[in-house]
This record gives sequence, structure tokens and C-alpha cells, in this order.
Amino acid sequence: MLDFTFSLVTKEKSLFLLKKGADMRKVALLVFVLLAASFSFGCAPKDANKTAKTTIVVWHWMTDREPAFQELAKRYEAKTGVKIDFELYAPSDAYSQKVRAAAQGSNLPDIFGILGEKRDFASFVRAGHILDLTPYMQEDNASWKNSFFEKALAVNEFPQGNTYQAKPGIYGVPIDIMTIQMLYNKNLLKQLGLNPQRPPATFEEFLSIGKKIKEANMQGMVSGWGEVWMIDCLANNYAFNIMGKDKVLATIKGDVPYTDPDWVKVLGLFVQMRDSGVLANGIVTMINKTAEQLFANEKAVFAFNGSWCVNVYKGMNPNLNYAAMLPPEASDKFPMAIWGGAGSSFMVNGRAKNKEEAVKFLKWLTDRDQQAYLAETTNNLPANKNSLSKIPEILASFARSMDYATHPNVWGVSEFSAVIEAWDKGLQSIIIGEKSPEQVAADVQKVKERELAKRR
Repeated sequence: MLDFTFSLVTKEKSLFLLKKGADMRKVALLVFVLLAASFSFGCAPKDANKTAKTTIVVWHWMTDREPAFQELAKRYEAKTGVKIDFELYAPSDAYSQKVRAAAQGSNLPDIFGILGEKRDFASFVRAGHILDLTPYMQEDNASWKNSFFEKALAVNEFPQGNTYQAKPGIYGVPIDIMTIQMLYNKNLLKQLGLNPQRPPATFEEFLSIGKKIKEANMQGMVSGWGEVWMIDCLANNYAFNIMGKDKVLATIKGDVPYTDPDWVKVLGLFVQMRDSGVLANGIVTMINKTAEQLFANEKAVFAFNGSWCVNVYKGMNPNLNYAAMLPPEASDKFPMAIWGGAGSSFMVNGRAKNKEEAVKFLKWLTDRDQQAYLAETTNNLPANKNSLSKIPEILASFARSMDYATHPNVWGVSEFSAVIEAWDKGLQSIIIGEKSPEQVAADVQKVKERELAKRR
């Protein structure tokens, strides 16, 4: 046999065969076959490129939504011919590290999310890693923008004059929303002789239930306060309720000290909850998963948790008879506020080759029917407000509380991490009786002044 490759079909081979006395017809046939093969192989890559499907790569960390995402990817490919490749990276810490490394190496996918504070988000925007979606949101009389809950979209927006020095615009698409509220077990409330259709609306009513909880040998409110940010959340709720948003933000800016009587009053609420019996034993060291198990197994009357708990409780106890409620008001001077907004969001890579297709996919993903499907299959609140009629009542009740929602990521100012840590640990020390509200306020203010001095 002659040793040759398809790319070396030359007359030299033919001449070689002729010199060896080969039959002329065989030589002609061989040349024809080799030329045809060479033409076929040379054209194959070009033909393949013409028929190759566009692929949009999406990175995410949402393990509970992976099956639903894969199903929606199939539907979108069947509808448009565009392949959606969802790539899951968990836990969230590993995901965040991967995104940061990809940003440094300019290897971000077409669509991704950012897990971090607003300042982290802004750094990606300033570096050009995220596409400004404002023009797309404004198309067709802003139909895409208007389909979202306003406060969910605000988490992904940088307004004019923002302190993060990010160009004003909308840089993310909310996939779902969340609110953090209180929950109560209807059956246990009834056992305590209370109306399960009328949970406590004032702080005094809430405290008064503590005595009944003690007498019935039950557990009061459970929450993952061992993870500190949860206790920080409730304290912020009451800060807004007692002194209003303007004074809270003035404190963060350094214009109002934490030793102000209103802040001491906020800290004092945790003394009252501790002494009344409305807090579950060990709440200071409790992780949220333990708190969820206790409430789902009807071992606690109240819980402080986010809307994601609906899916968690369903898996633990499908027959749990419970409802959501706002934290009971401690003051009638200002409205109660709860943390809420976009739960998860996706951003489009500003340098992606397929960014236009990526935007089209996110428009489809956040349309009413796809949002309703995600809510139904994952029990997360849809970001599209037109989908509420298609979701369970318990989820809808969380969504209706969006009117009360606020979040540090939309305040425009951020507290020092050291101050937040001192405040949260101070709350824990109050609950276990180590320090008084006045002592904690003084400690936090010292940290605040130290951090402010560094900035000067």
C-alpha cells in the first residue's frame, strides 16, 4: 500500500504510479477519489460552522433550580434553536471565587450572577464586565422594565449620583424576589388560645404571647441568629420603624451616633423579647437550617425567615399550617420595613460575543409564563409581578409585602463591615445577658469613630 494523506494529492503521486507501470485507468480513478475526498474534508468545517447552533453559557449557584433551568433550556432551544448551557457551581463561596477569577482573566460566560455587596457589583460595572441593560428595558414603552416589581429592579440599578461611581443604569435582571418576614404556626397559636387568623400586630401583643408560650412549655420564635446577618435584618426593620429611613441613613453617613436614644431603644427591644419568653432557647447560636427544622416540625410558634422558606418547609412538612406576617410594630411613628428585593439576578457579560442573544433569552426567561413555571417548581417568588395569580397563596402573601421592602443594596450608602459586626455581636451579647443596650451602643460608636478616622 502507498502511504499518503488526503492533503497531499499531487501529480507526483500519479507520476510515481506511472513509472511503476500502473494501469492508466486505475491512476485516473485514484486521483479522482483523492481529489473528491480532499474537497470534502476541506469544506466540512465551513459547512459545520454554517449549521452550528448559537450557545449561551449561563453560570449559576442555585442548586434548587437546576432541574427547572434545564427544562427551560430545552424549551427555549426548541422554540428558537439557540442552545442554553446552564452550568452549576456550588456552594456559593466556590461560585463567587470562580466569577472573580473569570473576571480577572476576562473569561466570564455570556450570563452570570454576582454574589456580594453592592460595591462588588459596582466594581464589575466600572470594569466593563456587565452590559448596561437600560436601552433594552426601555424598548416597547418600557414593557420589560414595567413587568418587574420596582423594588426588585432597584437592586440591580445604579441611580444618578450614586456613591459607587458606577455609570447610571440597570445592570441586572431579577430572576426572583424575596422578602424576609415573620411566620406563625396557626395550629400552635390556636393551642395558646389565640385567633390563628389574627397574629400579633403590635410589639406589645407579641411580647404578651411570651407568657403563654412559657406556660405551655413551647418554643417561641426561631431564626438563624447564629449567622448574625439574620439578627441584623430584624434590628434594621425596627430601626426604620422607630426612627425612619432618613435617620438610619444619616447614622450610616456618620451624622448621627449609635448612642442616640433611638438606637438604644432598638437595642432595648431585644432585651424585652429575651425577658418575655417569645424567643426560642439557644436562638443566639442557632443556624437557620436548625431553625427551619424546628418550625417545620411544629416545635416553635414563630419564625423569622425569608420567602425561600416556603420551598424548605414544603420538603420538610408538606402539611405545615402556617402563614406570613410583618414583624409587629414597635412604633406608629414610621411604617415597618422589611428586607426584600431581588433574590437572585443575572447579568450579561459586557464583552460577550453573543450578548444580544443573551438579552433575548433573559427577556424570555423573565416573561410571565416562564416566571410562573419557576415559581411553581421551585417555590421562589417570581420577579415578574404579572405571574402572581398563578402561584400559591403563601408565596403571594410574601410578594404582597414588597410594598414594605427595603434593602441595604438600594440605600446608596454602606456601613463599615467592622461596625456591622460590632452591632450584630452586640445584639447577641444583649440576648445572653452579657451587656446592656447602652454598653453595646457605646461599643459600636467607638468602632464607627475609628473607621471614620481612617477615611479622613
